[in-house]
Amino acid sequence: MTGNAADIQSIQLPRHVAIIMDGNGRWATQRGKRRTYGHRAGAQAVRSAIAFARRNGIEALTLFAFSSENWGRPAHEVSVLMELFMGVLKREVPDLLANDIRLRVIGDTSRFSKRLQKNIEIAEQHTAECRTLSLNIAANYGGRWDITQAAKQVFKEMQAGRLTLDEVAEDDLARHLQLADGPAPDLLIRTGGDLRISNFLLWQLAYAELYFTEVLWPDFTELTFADAINSFVKRERRFGLTSAQIQQLAGSGDLQED
Repeated sequence: MTGNAADIQSIQLPRHVAIIMDGNGRWATQRGKRRTYGHRAGAQAVRSAIAFARRNGIEALTLFAFSSENWGRPAHEVSVLMELFMGVLKREVPDLLANDIRLRVIGDTSRFSKRLQKNIEIAEQHTAECRTLSLNIAANYGGRWDITQAAKQVFKEMQAGRLTLDEVAEDDLARHLQLADGPAPDLLIRTGGDLRISNFLLWQLAYAELYFTEVLWPDFTELTFADAINSFVKRERRFGLTSAQIQQLAGSGDLQED
């Protein structure tokens, strides 16, 4: 494999970054504020992450905004989150359009209010032709739900006679998953210090590199993002191969059998 420094850098950078934005509530509590104050403060960190991703040529950015388990939080906090989501959708669409950013909301949106569902639909339609960055917001999303709904779609195909049980393969399930039409995440970042993926993109993260930071989400800056990218580019991604095979690929562009 040959190329100049710019080529090598483009190969090393992740195409798709997923982020679990954790720590808003703790950030607010540390400042003697309500948890909802932290969620509002986290909106600026979202803007910063989007700007960084777009400027550095990342193709897709997926943000875990609201999990299916978050409905168990205090009713007031959930209400504020929904209103914040609504406000962001209305305010940010012009900027997304101006910066050629496509917005998509993934997850089971049927539980949202009709008003919020309509705003999501409008925002997605308005940005559908944007190509520089795909911004995916995971809202009322859970990895188990994602796999379950994909399995149901495969079952429907079997019922319709388009597939038999013996014909079902991984690809048949994968094409019904959320984000199936884009690259799988290369890098998962989780803020807030917890070392788990919390039912997020369970299938899609199979080969992603994981990066955990103690930084709470409202304090997540472009420098924090850069630290995660720096960690990513230093790692050797083998996808089941050995280090020797990876080196051989880099040297000759092909694998030689023993």
